[in-house]
Amino acid sequence: MKYIVIIGDGMADRPLRELGGKTPLQYASTRNMDRLAAEGTLGSAHTIPEGMQPGSDVANLSILGYDPALYYSGRAPLEAASMGVALKEDDIAFRCNLVTLKYNQDKTRAIMEDHSSGHISTGEARELILEVDRNLGSASMKFYPGVSYRHLMVWSGGSADIECVPPHDILGKEIANNLPIGNGEALLRKIMLDSVGILEPHPINRERVRTGNNPGNSVWFWGQGKRPSMPTFVEKYGIRGSLISAVDLTKGLGIYAGFEILNVPGMTGYIDTNYKGKAEEALRSLERVDFVYIHVEAPDEAGHSGNYQDKVRAIEDFDAIVVGTVAEGAKRFGDHRILIMPDHPTPIELRTHSADPVPFILYDSRRKQRNEGAVYDESVIDRDNGMVFKEGHRLMDFFIRGV
Repeated sequence: MKYIVIIGDGMADRPLRELGGKTPLQYASTRNMDRLAAEGTLGSAHTIPEGMQPGSDVANLSILGYDPALYYSGRAPLEAASMGVALKEDDIAFRCNLVTLKYNQDKTRAIMEDHSSGHISTGEARELILEVDRNLGSASMKFYPGVSYRHLMVWSGGSADIECVPPHDILGKEIANNLPIGNGEALLRKIMLDSVGILEPHPINRERVRTGNNPGNSVWFWGQGKRPSMPTFVEKYGIRGSLISAVDLTKGLGIYAGFEILNVPGMTGYIDTNYKGKAEEALRSLERVDFVYIHVEAPDEAGHSGNYQDKVRAIEDFDAIVVGTVAEGAKRFGDHRILIMPDHPTPIELRTHSADPVPFILYDSRRKQRNEGAVYDESVIDRDNGMVFKEGHRLMDFFIRGV
């Protein structure tokens, strides 16, 4: 038996006036997911436990079958694993975004203009983060370049007892009331402020402004935590697996789960990602392992940008290129199961994540259903005859073991 999980990050949404009262998932053409819905089992899962923040870290941990209440220790440590940064016992890892802050004329107030610095290129961002490290790094604080706007800061002997706000949660809002609060706040705030003086005049940012692109003019800390301790997927389910994603967070989860991490040229985490390459590489990996986790970030990024047109396009490409390619290619392996779902909603109107339940399709090649007229969208959540997993981490148990 081969097991395939396909995640459309942030794909679920809420009805939009611009789409005639439909969600992007309802509006988009998704014939592959609709076909699998008609032949599979439909249901919903609460991937965010009550009281926890609706982050991709918590949600994907839950989907993989790990109870976040037991195993979640922060987002940044997962990204550190993906980036090859080994954390010591007293290290605290922080996610370090390159963001665009928009200041008023006398530089006394600023709003969060863009959490991604216009989806800055990895090459440009690397130079900027290394410049920050040269000027603000120390023996106890080190900056590590990542992909696009996503980077890492490790604070040796630092504090995790601090509240930090994800920058994508405060788009268009003033930053003054959203700066770090708690043990160590003074140092973190000072570095964030000092980074503006280093980054704003940098030649890369001057060129980005000249060409009409958002500059990466500040660092922003969030998602802090220590390295997690969790069993591997083999220890938990007795199955070897692989994972493919453009996002360090998801790859870090895969590393801690003991998966083979797959890499494909052209993976960006945005609507220009290499969908076809991801699908084909995932299928190739099933010649070596029995489980593959395919994560596509594009719908989530469109949701954060508040761009419903990009989100519809991302969903349609996800369906046509990823789901279509995988569903057809899986046939050569004989018996297989496919699980398709978002990790969490990223509503266009909110431009950030919500903790609402998400719909899923569970397709089993051996037990094809006959769900006449079934389609895959958020209406699945309200179906009286759909399966409901109040504890999202138990969905993987059902997917693998049928219990």
